[in-house]
Formats: sequence, structure tokens, C-alpha cells
Amino acid sequence: MTDDRLIFEKSAAGRVGHVLPCCDVQKTEKTAIPDKYLCKKNVELPELSELDVVRHYVGLSDKNHGVDSGFYPLGSCTMKYNPKVNEDAAGLGGFKNAHPKAGCMNSQGNLELMHNLNVMLCEITGMDDFSLQPAAGAHGELAGLMIIKAHHAKNGQTKRTKMLIPDTAHGTNPASAMMAGFDTVEIKSDGNGNVDLEDLKKNLNDEVAGLMLTNPGTLGLFEINISEISKLVHDAGGLLYYDGANTNAIMGIVRPGDMGFDVLHLNLHKTFSTPHGGGGPGSGPVGVKAFLADYLPVPVVKKTSEGFRLDSDRPLSVGKMRSFYGNFAIMVRAYAYIMTMGGKGLRAATENAVLNANYLKAKLAPFMQLAYDRTCMHEFVITGAPQKEKGASTLDMAKRMIDFGIHPPTIYFPLIVKEAMMFEPTESESKETLDAFSEIMKQIVTEAEEKPDFVKNAPYTTSVGRLDDTKAARKPVLVYKEAAE
Repeated sequence: MTDDRLIFEKSAAGRVGHVLPCCDVQKTEKTAIPDKYLCKKNVELPELSELDVVRHYVGLSDKNHGVDSGFYPLGSCTMKYNPKVNEDAAGLGGFKNAHPKAGCMNSQGNLELMHNLNVMLCEITGMDDFSLQPAAGAHGELAGLMIIKAHHAKNGQTKRTKMLIPDTAHGTNPASAMMAGFDTVEIKSDGNGNVDLEDLKKNLNDEVAGLMLTNPGTLGLFEINISEISKLVHDAGGLLYYDGANTNAIMGIVRPGDMGFDVLHLNLHKTFSTPHGGGGPGSGPVGVKAFLADYLPVPVVKKTSEGFRLDSDRPLSVGKMRSFYGNFAIMVRAYAYIMTMGGKGLRAATENAVLNANYLKAKLAPFMQLAYDRTCMHEFVITGAPQKEKGASTLDMAKRMIDFGIHPPTIYFPLIVKEAMMFEPTESESKETLDAFSEIMKQIVTEAEEKPDFVKNAPYTTSVGRLDDTKAARKPVLVYKEAAE
């Protein structure tokens, strides 16, 4: 028996889950709460028994989908399994109970972990220094772009106000660039899904501050001309920024620093298996080559003969990007993941991620149309245009996946692919899971082509069906209002 009512609607007058003892502290003028802070009316909380409350919230939890409960092929987001040993490490008392104002002498273990994580990330990416401060990927992007801007300003290159961004870029790229004060210029893709070199050359001039690029790109394809791209941008006086969202495809095999990138951010909440989505928090460390290290956000963890300390003495720094030093518990989880895996393990994870993506692509190719028929990296893009012509769109097929207990992947992105559907199985999934998923997709595609109206009305197994997405975004109902009697 299911009950989808709101907790307020389940309320029954007089029902309680816990009775507090009477206050045995004598009320005096000194201890009394001033009247101006007292509620003037009942707070109108729902009245339920403890069992009712437990069942309500456990029921809501059961409705939530996560990588621990089912397949989550969310392309461009790397929703990989989060090992529970990472949670155990983050829950250790010295980490969990650390106070942000305890001071360096009382936080040596925490600072040592951050210092070691910095060293590890430098080795993995080919960078020379990192700041772990940014709180998410886009936050790291902003920090990195501010570093590029500060570098050009220091060198008198204030006319470099343009940031080049491929037409397949993550949406955060142009948003971050504009927040950092740059004008964005879109660079087209060629017929193979890579950066169009001729279009890049046409847009390179002395006003260009840099190029933002992820490799592989959001089409899941490795940028085969990356060395030439790097030379073109640098010869024009620009810097190369690496969007690290797709690092799960190269970790342990090739390093952005060796490709020619000057600045990058990493998503610890993607590549390094820390939780993200549905509440996070995230972590987006920004890494740089040595000539940019002085611009990193302060404070920076430094190792000295007397121990570890936070260094804020950096006159060229872009400043502080986050309260205290960032989301420390996420750093602990990432550190635990790297220490558990080791160099060989990280490489194996990448190899399996790429293998899984290519295997799934081969399984879906006979009945779905590939956007680009090339060997992919960690993800690939399919177009649902053939099914759309028969009446059921990519959105409809994504909704139908929910009925099979599968979280839909990224859809309608990248924008250059019509009816795009992006799949990223990650290294976490078994062959059996991918085989079962391919059979489900085959059924959904058959339904979309033979009875599109059925697919257009999916999902059928959820508490609610199709929602008005636009109204939900523009006119959200955030406060419960009791219906008038």
C-alpha cells in the first residue's frame, strides 16, 4: 500500500511521536527569551506518530534514484559508484569533527592530507600546483579564468578580452567566461566532431585570451589535433584552459599538462568518485602550470620545516574563492579513492570506462543512429531523430526508461546533434548490466517506432506522470498551503 500524500496531508490532530518532559528550569528575566523573538502563533507543524514519520521519509527515499539503487548512464556527468570506504574515511573523528577555526597547529593532519592531494592531482594532470578551494566544477572554471585574466593584465595584455569556446562545450564554459568578464566566441566543430581548425585560425588574434576545451569533448571523441590546437593558441598569445569534466576518459593514460594546457579544473565529485547530484557538495580544484602559480586563490597549503600551514602571502592571487578552504570532506573522499586505487588502479578505471562505453555503443548501434560513428572514449552520443520522425522524441524515450528503473541520460546536448541522447556507463557497470540495458533500449526503440503514442505518455510507474517543466521552473510551489475548507 502506497500513500503519496504530503506529510502535512497525513497530519492528524493530537497525534504525537514524542513527548518532551516539562521544563524544570525556573523562568527568570535573565534566562527568558525576549518577547520579540517568540512566535506569535502556532508553527503549524504536521502531527504524526514516529512510525508515520519514519515511513513517510523512508518512502520518499525509496522513490529517489541514485547510482546505489540502479543504472545511471548520465552522460557528461560521470555518475560512477562511490566506494563506501571513502565514506568511512570522511567519517573519521579527526576529519569529521575538525573545526575550520582550529588553527594550523591543531589541523596538521588535515593540512597534510590537502598537501598530499595537491601533489597527487599534479602528478595525475601534469600541472605544477593546485588550489583545492573552489566548491564545484563551474567554480573552478571561474577561478581558472580569473587566473588567465590576471596573467594577461599583469603582462599589459588588457585588450585580450575574448575567450574561444567550441560549439560542443559544456554550458558552464560560456557562463563562467562571461562571469569572469570575457566576451565569448564560438568555434565550430568539423565533420568528425573535433574542433574545426580553419574556424579556430580565423578567430585567433591579439584580442584572444584563450581557448576553453575539454578532451575528449562532450561528443565523447578525443581531440586528435590537440597538439596543433595548443600550438595555434599559444603562438597567438593565448592560454589553453582544460575543462576537467571528462577526465574519467583519460586519467592515468594521458595528462592535460602534456597536451599543452595551462590551466584546468577537476571535478572531484565526478572523476574521483565522491558524491554529487541531489545535494553534493562538490569540489572543483583548479590546477596551473608553474608560471601561473602565483595567481592561485589564497590561502594555499604549504609544507615547511615546522609543519604545514596556510599561505596567504601571494600579492598576485585572484583572491579567496570560498569560505575557509573549500569542501574538506569531499577532499578526504577523493584522497581515499586515489590511495585505494593507486596509479595502476586509476588507469584500469579509465580503461574500463572507455571499454564499457564502446561496448554499449556497439550494442545500441544496430537499432539506434550514432551521431558520429567513431571509436569513442568514456561516452557517446546517439540521435533519436529517426524515432522522432515516427512520432516519439528523445524526451519521450528518456521518460520511458524510468519505467524500467533506469535514470535517463543527458538529452538534447550537445546542441549540435538533433534529438541528442548521451550515454556514459562509467567503469562501475558490469557487462550483464549493459546487456540488460541494451535490451531495454531495443524494446523502447521498437515501441517508439511501432506505437509512439504509448511512449509519449510514459512514465507509467511513477507517482506523477508528465510534468509541466516550464511552469515548474518558472512558478515553483515552495511553501505548503493548506487547502481552504
